[in-house]
Amino acid sequence: MNVKRAIDTTEKTFLVVIALFTVVAMLQEIALVFENRRVELKDLLLMFIYAEVLGMLSAFYSSHRIPITIPLFIAMTALSRLIILQGKEGDPSILLYESGAILMIAIACWVVSKLRQDDARDAS
Repeated sequence: MNVKRAIDTTEKTFLVVIALFTVVAMLQEIALVFENRRVELKDLLLMFIYAEVLGMLSAFYSSHRIPITIPLFIAMTALSRLIILQGKEGDPSILLYESGAILMIAIACWVVSKLRQDDARDAS
């Protein structure tokens, strides 16, 4: 068995483990929502993060690569959730840093999409 095959097998095994853990975490979150009898925005954002992680794993299995925009969307959602969790008592300067980070990530997504459009135009 060569090294590349061993690394590929290890990678795929860990991705399956990540997918299983993500599904378990989703089920735990759903159980918590039912237990609390209340759905909040932070719960929805967390579920969206889980869905995006599964989408990223699916994209990897179908194309053997991860589109850069998926982790960027996950990062924006995670930062948004962090802002919501901090509430009104948080330090306003931290809110500015977090929202600035979201803006930078959004700009990065826009740049990546423009580069893809340019590459698609050049290929045709």
